Amino acid sequence: MTARTVIIGAGANELVAAHLLAQAGNSVLVLAVTESDRLDSGWVAPQIVRALDLERHGLQASTPDPWLALPVAPDERLELWNDVARSAESIRRFSSTDAARWPEFCERMARLARALETLALEGPPDPVGEGFGAIAEMLGVSLRMRRRGRPALEDLLRIVPMPIADLLDDWFECDALKGALGAAGILHLRQGPRAGGTALNFLQHHAGCAPGVFRPAASNLRLVLTQLPGIEIRQAQVTRILVGGGQAKGVVLEGGEEIAAERVLSGADPQRTLLQLVDPGWLEPEFVRTLRGIRSRGAVAQVVLELDREPGFSTLAIAPSLDYLEKAYDDVKYGHVSRQPYVEARAEGRKVRVHVQYVPHTDLDAAAREALAEQVIRSIDAHQPGFGGSVVQKTILLPADLQNRFGWPEGQMHHAEPALDQWLWMRPTPELARYRTPIGGLYLCGPAMHPGAWFNGACGYLAAKRALEHGRTSTR
Repeated sequence: MTARTVIIGAGANELVAAHLLAQAGNSVLVLAVTESDRLDSGWVAPQIVRALDLERHGLQASTPDPWLALPVAPDERLELWNDVARSAESIRRFSSTDAARWPEFCERMARLARALETLALEGPPDPVGEGFGAIAEMLGVSLRMRRRGRPALEDLLRIVPMPIADLLDDWFECDALKGALGAAGILHLRQGPRAGGTALNFLQHHAGCAPGVFRPAASNLRLVLTQLPGIEIRQAQVTRILVGGGQAKGVVLEGGEEIAAERVLSGADPQRTLLQLVDPGWLEPEFVRTLRGIRSRGAVAQVVLELDREPGFSTLAIAPSLDYLEKAYDDVKYGHVSRQPYVEARAEGRKVRVHVQYVPHTDLDAAAREALAEQVIRSIDAHQPGFGGSVVQKTILLPADLQNRFGWPEGQMHHAEPALDQWLWMRPTPELARYRTPIGGLYLCGPAMHPGAWFNGACGYLAAKRALEHGRTSTR
């Protein structure tokens, strides 16, 4: 007999899980509930590439060069390149001291990022687990971290809880450089650069990157996985997960069709999966309260601009200082759209995608939407003259739109904020950190799980491994 596995969602995590389960002899049906024309961002770990032979099937990844450019003065930009030495030369125009420190900073941060990579591709350890297995897991993680040397381990323990602002103030004097790097600490967080734990977010952007690059590469991972044989993909909306006797039995589609399954993996966020798709009556009240406490606050809007020509830049960010970022955050603390948001624009031919932070999950009328788009265009036009006149079409995606289009709760791309208290064995809660739910045969494989969205496909990889360890594996 072949086990029937249903996977909810068709993002990179869900597709990685689907192919790994199919390799193990499972009949897998993937139910694609949303669509996206975007490339995937994030590091694709070698373990995933090897397991699915992705290079042979055309996997490609790229990082813009420069990976970030910041206007500093009229006709003058700080450019951060994929090459450490070239970035140092750009920094030298603004601070010779910072330029001299840049190579050492890049080396130290790369060493820490490699440590995070080690943690990322293992299931999160269970520090309070019982039995020899849990003890062996913790010892294994400790030994692998110790092999990186005492200085690296001490660095990691000191830096992970830090505000990114404190880390950068320790190293640099140039406001623009600190603004550029500080932005990586707050991307997709409803926090400012002076909040504790933002250094962790900064380091996670560095995973899988070359030294001195603090933005993940974009890849065609999802496209490659969609074209691989071995699984069935169907466009359908899941309205309910069937449960009987505490065990997942399948799913119900919009329209009422039922699909039986021995195992269900959900790429939807934990709250939607367990509080909407599952009847909460199957769950303990205390567990439901814990679920409702997962923080998934959106703080980002996307503005997509179609131009009548290429924009004249590959990347452009407006973050002149850490103070600028902190002030941008001040408005969203009180539920308002930032009057001076952090803007990061990336060109794709004649299309420019703009990350706009901070915008809360709130309703904006048509006039407010248009005002936000015009504010973004003016911000870019101030540093790229003529840009505004080249815009022929605008698409504004507020957090609520991102939730409706991509299934991101409150517009939060990570499904659960990538904060220090929602990391490792606490991601998204200690009860769910092992990918299993209280419902037998129901697993979570979305970006709310360890290690999160910047490790592309890794949540699905680890969830599939967990499902194979604990589920009933059938052979053809």
